[in-house]
Amino acid sequence: MFQILGLDHVVLRVADMSRMVRFYCDVLGCRVERTREELGLVQLRAGQSLIDLVAVGGELGKQGGAAPGIEGRNMDHMCLRVEPFDAGAIASHLLAHGVVPGETKSRYGAEGEGPSMYISDPEGNTVELKGPPAREARQRK
Repeated sequence: MFQILGLDHVVLRVADMSRMVRFYCDVLGCRVERTREELGLVQLRAGQSLIDLVAVGGELGKQGGAAPGIEGRNMDHMCLRVEPFDAGAIASHLLAHGVVPGETKSRYGAEGEGPSMYISDPEGNTVELKGPPAREARQRK
């Protein structure tokens, strides 16, 4: 048998590659790890995981049908574990980049209950920014 160790990567089909790369790199702090232009693929490093951006007009993207939009999204949301989680500082950073942060609430995730907020990327995908588990959750482990 095998064990799941964590999220390896998430793949987003995107209409505006440069705008999405700027968002994930400049706003969220990812970095471009690899580009495969012939496939329309840019792979971004997000901690120990990857966020793969696939251009809807590229070789891989054409396989997925229509571009993402209000009436059809590629996923519900992805969650990125961030640290430190200072809700005020994160909100200020996001607002400086024109991104409106959602309400900070305690939500359950892979490490237990802890603070998080939702934002939207430039193409309407929901991204949850998740902080460390609450002290009580850590003590129960």
